[in-house]
Amino acid sequence: MCHQVAALPWRREDDGSISVLLITSRTNGKWMLPKGWPMKGLSEADSARQEALEEAGVEGRVDAQAVGSYRYSKLFSDGSSTPGQAVIFPLEVTRERKDWKEKGQRQRRWMSPNEAAEAAHEPDLSRFLANLAAGRVTLSQMGQPRAIAL
Repeated sequence: MCHQVAALPWRREDDGSISVLLITSRTNGKWMLPKGWPMKGLSEADSARQEALEEAGVEGRVDAQAVGSYRYSKLFSDGSSTPGQAVIFPLEVTRERKDWKEKGQRQRRWMSPNEAAEAAHEPDLSRFLANLAAGRVTLSQMGQPRAIAL
């Protein structure tokens, strides 16, 4: 099983609700979280933050503590696949770039956790987002656990 890291970009809206940012896959256009391989010299959380910058063009404060994980099928360019698991790190978005590395290869969209759960391609990610929407997942920020009211 391959191990990757994922960022869960989120922000608080004017009405106090939470939105999460999903991006499309480069290969099939399905909705997902920014994710990738852990990077040499970076913690898993910082690797997830870097993936969010490259794939979604967002910056922010990443939590060093993962809030969950999800399983998926990792597809390779040769058409083969292998089971994978991505560890999820919350990223409170403080800046959205107009231009970023993979802008021409992906779309990004802010959604409510319920909308994101319905849009997510991977069933296990969809379940995680549904649990977030239902308040069964608690986001923490910078090591300080706190409930994020939806």
